[in-house]
Amino acid sequence: MRSRPTAALRHRTVQGPAGRLHLVEQGTGPLVLLLHGFPESWYSWRHQLPALASAGYRAAAIDVRGYGRSSKPAAVDAYRMVDLVEDNVAVVRALGEENAVVIGHDWGSNIAATSALLHPEIFRAAGLLSVPYAPPGGPRPTDVFSRIGGPGQEFYVSYFQEPGRAESEIEPDVRGWLAGFYAALSADTMPAANEADPHFVARGGRLCDRFPAARRPAWLSEEDLDVYAAEFERTGLTGALNRYRNMDRDWQDLAPHRGAPIEQPSLFIGGTLDASTTWMSDAIDAYPTTLPRLSASHLLEGCGHWVQQERPDEVNGLLTEWLTTLRS
Repeated sequence: MRSRPTAALRHRTVQGPAGRLHLVEQGTGPLVLLLHGFPESWYSWRHQLPALASAGYRAAAIDVRGYGRSSKPAAVDAYRMVDLVEDNVAVVRALGEENAVVIGHDWGSNIAATSALLHPEIFRAAGLLSVPYAPPGGPRPTDVFSRIGGPGQEFYVSYFQEPGRAESEIEPDVRGWLAGFYAALSADTMPAANEADPHFVARGGRLCDRFPAARRPAWLSEEDLDVYAAEFERTGLTGALNRYRNMDRDWQDLAPHRGAPIEQPSLFIGGTLDASTTWMSDAIDAYPTTLPRLSASHLLEGCGHWVQQERPDEVNGLLTEWLTTLRS
């Protein structure tokens, strides 16, 4: 089930609220919308597109606003969650569909969950990869992030939130930075437990100072890295990083939905070696309340953060099995 892109892939652009939205689709049947995370693109679903198409679905992987060939608004607040949700609504309508199953990874998981929360009439089920669902609410995000980390170090989200700061680190060597970031969160190349945690930045340092040196994960070929690097070398990283710079705005925008569960059928897939699943284990434990129609929560043993790329065959099998249950 591990497949490379073929001529059957269809690239197209549709009109979204803020401009162009680029997507890649394959197959026919019920629509499955695939949302990538940071720092990726539609290409992170290269193994899932043909597998879902073969299973009888119309799979469409988008470049999220600010990435790849999609439009990149200049304003920081153009990347708030509610706007990204409306992009997804626009894609479903532009493809001539009434509804879709939405599946997301990393930031895409948050966007998929919020799409299902705000538009249950359009998004009839939600698949969440790597980042668990936690309902809106709680303390202001920047207040939480400022307290994470010990003396002399800063949480990576706080580091990303200051405009221009991470860009100045990444831009001189986009390809090398991406390779290090992917390796830092991959099961076969991530730092050992006794090494410096790459989710934190030493005061006055850079995030890449803690990336594994000269190690490339098995899932990432040189050709794959070339694809990702070429996109970000062309677009820059600001659009992607602006997602982190809207978390307080999201907290305000979604306040009316504080504590709200997702009522549609759902699925979660994560890796046991991913910090997202260990730090947010309480969110996974709360699924009986927050995801009352959860089909299953799968934690892939020995898998890191990039689940659908690290373990494409397992993820494809779990997704197609779950999608089949939605047809019954």
